[in-house]
Amino acid sequence: MADKRRDTKRKALRHQGTLNPRPDLVIDPLFQTNEFFDPDDVIQVKYEMLRQVRVDQQPVTQAAKAFGLSRPSFYQAQLAFEQNGLTGLVPQKRGPRGGHKLTADVMEFLNQARTRDSSLSTDDLVKVVKEEFGVAVHPRSIERQLSRQKKRR
Repeated sequence: MADKRRDTKRKALRHQGTLNPRPDLVIDPLFQTNEFFDPDDVIQVKYEMLRQVRVDQQPVTQAAKAFGLSRPSFYQAQLAFEQNGLTGLVPQKRGPRGGHKLTADVMEFLNQARTRDSSLSTDDLVKVVKEEFGVAVHPRSIERQLSRQKKRR
């Protein structure tokens, strides 16, 4: 029965984006001997690492190693925790956060170009953006952004 609960919890952690990708590297004794401490839960792992350094005065290098993390990861977790509390320890999605190349100016320009000539294809718009702004944009990015604008109207 315990295995089923563990699998269910792992699925939930994975879904939430908080499943520790390397639980086998967590060698701290608490996580080896006490069921409460779960090496699969990356938030719990980071919090306990931070606590041991701050409260138990454990050296950063030693704590990071015991929790399967690097020193830079410790300092990132520390800063995130100081700024945002426990929610700061939730891993953030990687990569750009939206159409960073398709700025408001670029989109306004594209909308004006399409208003002047409705026969312009997405490939034509890609070329126009490259010529006018010096930015290489994928045709699908333009299609998505134009679609989002339609939905907002």
